[in-house]
Amino acid sequence: MYVKCGALGRAQEVLKQLPARDAVSWNALIAGYAEQCKGEEALACFDLMQQEGISPDRVTFTCILKACASIGAIDKGKYFHDEIRRQGLLKHDIVLGNALVDMYARCGALSKSAEVLDELPHQNVISWSALIDGYVQKGRGQDALHCLERMQAKGLSPDAVTYISVLKACGVIGALDKGEQIHDEISRQGLLENSLVLGNALIDMYVKCGALVKAQAVLQGLTVHDVISWNTLIAGYAQQGQGEEAFKCLRAMQQKGISPVEVTYTCILKACSTLGAADKGEAIHDEILRQGLLKNNVVLGNALVDMYAKCGALEKAQQVLDELPIRDLISWNALITGYAQRGQFHNVLRCFRVMEHKGIFPDAITFSCVLNACSHSGLIEEGEIYFSNITSKYGIIPNSEHYTCMVDLFGRAGHLDKAVAVIQRMPSTDYPSVWSALLGSCRKWGDVDLGRWAFDHAIQVDGNDSAAYVCMANIYAAAGRQDDAENIELMRAESSRKFSGSCSVPKGSTC
Repeated sequence: MYVKCGALGRAQEVLKQLPARDAVSWNALIAGYAEQCKGEEALACFDLMQQEGISPDRVTFTCILKACASIGAIDKGKYFHDEIRRQGLLKHDIVLGNALVDMYARCGALSKSAEVLDELPHQNVISWSALIDGYVQKGRGQDALHCLERMQAKGLSPDAVTYISVLKACGVIGALDKGEQIHDEISRQGLLENSLVLGNALIDMYVKCGALVKAQAVLQGLTVHDVISWNTLIAGYAQQGQGEEAFKCLRAMQQKGISPVEVTYTCILKACSTLGAADKGEAIHDEILRQGLLKNNVVLGNALVDMYAKCGALEKAQQVLDELPIRDLISWNALITGYAQRGQFHNVLRCFRVMEHKGIFPDAITFSCVLNACSHSGLIEEGEIYFSNITSKYGIIPNSEHYTCMVDLFGRAGHLDKAVAVIQRMPSTDYPSVWSALLGSCRKWGDVDLGRWAFDHAIQVDGNDSAAYVCMANIYAAAGRQDDAENIELMRAESSRKFSGSCSVPKGSTC
């Protein structure tokens, strides 16, 4: 009774007071801890049971394997597997065999899980579903689908649990055609009538595959739906930049008597960002405050900061961040990125210093904004220090954006030799943005020879980089070398024919 009510501490006290304990009583407690994902406590109970001289049985091993799976204790799981094999318990116990397959799968040992499955004298849909779900959890969608085919080839039919995992696999790899095929099978078997979870999995699959119209059709066809159904669709529209559709879904959801939760508000704030609708975002903000949802929800708080920042309401974004009870790197990055995108570089650096002072470690995104701010503000020494700190202080490996910012920093200031030195220290020269930055600086300072060197590398990386051709032609033209400029134009025309299409000048080009 205590176990079923979740009062495991009380259940253990009762067990201790029993004049005689057996495997059944210990199994009940171990199973309770395993069900509540308290694997360490379950293992401790197993040890106490053995200390009393009580031998584990099939049920004990089944429960303790679940406990191992819940905490990723694969070494313990292997020990129990050896003991199960030594006692020959797998010959006629498919439940125990399935527990082994599941334990290895949930611990990420998928090869071992597949090996155990293949060796089982008896298999059923639960055995295969455990392995399929293991592949999905590791992002190996194609392997999950292959596993489904093997299962069906053995004459085993998927059930709702199998289909849920398979639909996740389709979403992981964007296999829309396969997902539609699975949808047809589910409909043919009438499985949607009694499974909201399966319906939600279908909506999620279509959303992840970008088929939002189909996702909405599934939702509208469900006899029962919940907040998860709607959240999935709202999130899909928000991620695809279809903010108005996200709001339509929110209104439809509320009309059906389903109240938004924290996840709903997080998704709809993203929709406000895509629309640039700070007024709508502020109305959502008021509702969040009215419900007191910000007290312990850093994700929702971050979504608010991000929404205001992306809508350009930076004072409001700063105010929200300052009032958050919990702030993390994502909170600060949202605000810093907002300031950077609006050209408020002094505020980028101010926020960075405050963030550091509060003991929050920056990441690659933070440094991209900070170095960009230094570049646009002409802060050469500060930029050099920050760039050095990326690795020496924070252990971050500089990426192409960081190198581009440094080349731009030196290039804007006319220190082209230092810009070249940065390029020579890069682990790879296959960064188009770096060459674009150097070309822009060469145009600004009229350095034809260095510009040609940068141009040659740029088209080696991307022969169809039209911005590089335009910039080099402009450099030659500014130097009075019209023939060379015309030759570059001819090269660009030839490149366009070669690549069978035209390109627009990328954003941010200084040429």
